[in-house]
Amino acid sequence: MSSVFSRAVAACSVVFLATACSDGGPASNSNSEEFGYQVQAPLVTVNAGSAEGHSTLAQELSGRLYPGVYVPGPNGQMIPNTDLVETQVLPGDRRQVIYTISDAAVFSDNTPVTCNDYLLTFTAGKLPELFDSWMPLFDDADTLACQPGSKTFTLTMKENRGARWRDLFEPGTVLPSHAVAARVGMPAEELVDVLTVRDPMSLRSIADIWRYGFDLKQYDPELQVSFGPYKIESVGKEGEVVLVANDSYYGDAPALQKIVVWPGNADSGELVASGGLKIGNLEEPAPDWYDVNAEREPVDVTSVVGELTDALVMAKSGPWAEPERRRALAHCVNPSEVAQTSSKMSGLEVAAAPVQVVAHSDPLASKIESVGETATEYDVEKARAASGSVLRISTSMRSARISAMIQTIRAQCEPAGIEVLDQSENLATLAELPGYAMDEQGQIVEKEGTVDALLMPIDSQVEYPAANNRVQELDALRSQENWLWREIPILPLSAQPRSFAIDQRVKNVVMYTGLSGIGWNMDRWSVDE
Repeated sequence: MSSVFSRAVAACSVVFLATACSDGGPASNSNSEEFGYQVQAPLVTVNAGSAEGHSTLAQELSGRLYPGVYVPGPNGQMIPNTDLVETQVLPGDRRQVIYTISDAAVFSDNTPVTCNDYLLTFTAGKLPELFDSWMPLFDDADTLACQPGSKTFTLTMKENRGARWRDLFEPGTVLPSHAVAARVGMPAEELVDVLTVRDPMSLRSIADIWRYGFDLKQYDPELQVSFGPYKIESVGKEGEVVLVANDSYYGDAPALQKIVVWPGNADSGELVASGGLKIGNLEEPAPDWYDVNAEREPVDVTSVVGELTDALVMAKSGPWAEPERRRALAHCVNPSEVAQTSSKMSGLEVAAAPVQVVAHSDPLASKIESVGETATEYDVEKARAASGSVLRISTSMRSARISAMIQTIRAQCEPAGIEVLDQSENLATLAELPGYAMDEQGQIVEKEGTVDALLMPIDSQVEYPAANNRVQELDALRSQENWLWREIPILPLSAQPRSFAIDQRVKNVVMYTGLSGIGWNMDRWSVDE
């Protein structure tokens, strides 16, 4: 077992597990049934760094195609992925991080993983208007020094910034730069030069491939090569993605040779009945097809309060980009009532979570949540500052629970003269929010959107460049929390409830509800016969 996962699986004794952890080696997987895994949202792209991928939780699929520098553990801890890369931090006012990529790390087409790949991610993160990326933590970063084809590179942060550097280059965000270069007809060395200079006109074709080339509707096996334990074999007509073991993987081979990943809108009951679903994210906590008392029910259904926070991500331009209007909205959107609606629909008690810089489950949340509680105190008079406004809210995944939450917000804000329109029937992503884009002349211009806010689960650790989550940084965290509640780029509401279907025969399933989801260690899953 690799060093990363030996530590993670060892943690099974202290975390809540969906099934018992195994002390022995992988069980046989010779059964003829298809091994299916269902994610929460539609399967749109494998690029988790794009606005589209971030809002559709692409990490749940692509985290084991494009592993992160750090792997999220079952308790939310960050486990260094030393099989892939090692890091060294040089302290100072301008923190520097030296990354050394394993000599053995290669893509599934046997091309080495190099600093070129990380430079592509860095550039996309630094130029969101051109790439339509969503990697906010790169605002802390200043430069990335990369010699073309090198296995080492140095990331330099802005002065007194970069406390959350471990969350950079997260799972699903580092893509094959050599394949992108080939698509635009550019040698690797030239690609590095263009990425380093950051000239928008020279970058446009690269940005287009990065943004659109990893969409699953146009699966391209030469472009979408992986450097994780799995690679994509095919994409089915119902949107399912077939993963197979990557023979070029530099770590331990996955226990399962093939996994079919189903989109969140697939019929879970039909998949279970056919034997094609072993691990599933469920929209309903007690689906009609599940009989808890049945003797031969193949799966267990478990519901837990997740680590993510359901939140309204607000538009970056247009009328709802005005902080005053957002502050008025916060006084009619009562997180406690929204949480009650979410609890009723999910059958699981979830709490309001009006906290931004740390997760709702973080012990430090109780020390700073008073800032958000004051900002979201229900006050119709204060909310009337936005009277006459129309707020269009959508979501990236079809869910009766989320629609009910939007209806609660509508009822709360109606007395203040704010009209809330539920657009959840028309699924949207962060890419559909009004914001900013780069035109053909390289100028940043406003772009229109189809919705004003997206109700989606977020991880505060990657949404906000902020201080470290530790008591020594409490003053800084409180100051940052105050600033965020003045601006309200995101309006956090309540903890996200999660429900899973887990086949009783599957071993080494470790419950994790962060961005990578329960599939964070899918290469360790195995099936008892």
